[in-house]
Amino acid sequence: MRDTGTLPKMTAAERLSAVVGPYLEAERLELDSLELLGHRGARLLRVVVDAEGGIDLDRLAETSRRLSRLLDAETDLEGPYRLEVSSPGLERRLRIPRHFEKAVGREVVIKVRNEGRNISLRGRLASADEEGCELSVEGERHALLYGAILSARTVFRWDASPKPGKGKARP
Repeated sequence: MRDTGTLPKMTAAERLSAVVGPYLEAERLELDSLELLGHRGARLLRVVVDAEGGIDLDRLAETSRRLSRLLDAETDLEGPYRLEVSSPGLERRLRIPRHFEKAVGREVVIKVRNEGRNISLRGRLASADEEGCELSVEGERHALLYGAILSARTVFRWDASPKPGKGKARP
């Protein structure tokens, strides 16, 4: 008889990821994140998916319907839950090395712990690997280890178009 008491227990989110991840991969989608929030009776299962070139609302809706059927058939989630399927969005949180790698070249805001205080850096993500990333802030490079990063997100800059009739030379 095998002693299973020494094996690490999987969390509910890890068990769900093991079901959802392979399905999404077969659909050529990427599981960006999965969170099971709340308590019995008021739980939210948040699944964030991405695809090469992005994902549109129709594909998200279809993925949500299919994931709902898959989860009903393949999991034993106790009690009710609400399923939320979304894309990472324009301003996405960066939590794991893969997120940073996908954001190389984009503008980001990163909060880090440095010499006992929290500082916020805003610049262009120059590179990222499994250990950390490099941020270019006004031409100055900052090498950051993931362990020092408190939070990070991409920034969407909305550049307003000139109003019609404005900025044109007048006769």
